[in-house]
Amino acid sequence: MSDVFRADDQPVNARADYWHQVVADKLTRLELALPPTPLDGRDRLRVGDLGPVRVVELSTGATMRATRRHTHISTSDPELYKIDVQARGHGLIAHRGREALCAPGDFTLVDLSRPCVWANTPAAGLVAVAFPRTVLPLPADELAALTGVRQPGDDGLAGLVSSLALQLPGRLDSGDGARLGTALVDLLSVLLADRAGGGAVVPPESRRRALLLRIHAFIDAHLGDPALSPRSIAAAMYISVRYLHKLFEGEQTTVVESIRRRRLERCRRDLLDPSLAAVPVGAVAARWGFTTPAHFSRLFRAAYGVPPVELRSTLSRRR
Repeated sequence: MSDVFRADDQPVNARADYWHQVVADKLTRLELALPPTPLDGRDRLRVGDLGPVRVVELSTGATMRATRRHTHISTSDPELYKIDVQARGHGLIAHRGREALCAPGDFTLVDLSRPCVWANTPAAGLVAVAFPRTVLPLPADELAALTGVRQPGDDGLAGLVSSLALQLPGRLDSGDGARLGTALVDLLSVLLADRAGGGAVVPPESRRRALLLRIHAFIDAHLGDPALSPRSIAAAMYISVRYLHKLFEGEQTTVVESIRRRRLERCRRDLLDPSLAAVPVGAVAARWGFTTPAHFSRLFRAAYGVPPVELRSTLSRRR
């Protein structure tokens, strides 16, 4: 379950105090420097828990500055880490003697037991994911060296962490939320262990789950490549084909079936998209890696009960 808090739910003269209280209750105690103009409907906070993590989605209309000081920590130290993922606009985080300027998709690891300053541009959005210090299986000194450091959202594994974190607010009320929270911690643990380079031991099960997430992301990114196969996936992940198949034993599907299902889902989505009505069925199939129209038609009919051309015709008749 998630809760949503909006500044304009309160009278204008009560909004600043309300916003301070909401942030303190739902995330951590800090000092907010708010704009001189009243907060409004653009200032919104959504919060919920997914397994081991707390997810906070924050939207702001104006520039804000937040400071967590030693005095806040001495009276309220939840012993949490969090990652702040920039969703919109730009943000600046000053932490542990370092500054991280984040564009959309970038994120920064923050230790809430240490002072920190956050600032954002107008019309910014942020997803914060907080979790107990104990869930990261890395030595404190190695983690300390990684706090306050910008992790680019377009960089390999960091990009997967960012992408998954940005999805979490939309899954707060779904049945698979706890699994996604655990998956994020797994991915983050592997990323930070690799960044630290100090030989930190990540539990094998966490590495396995993180590797599966990377594999699924690779498959999604290469569905349009007709050469996508267990062999090409294994080569990209630097694992054997045998180990790849072993990883999928717990997925209730095979690698080939997973590729085929995702391709068919993308084709069905495009065939039902009115904006793509002029794109030939064969071109839609080719876009998602099917090279033989007849083979594609047979697979599509087996999956959805109708040939792709008939599905497209049904859509045309409804328009």
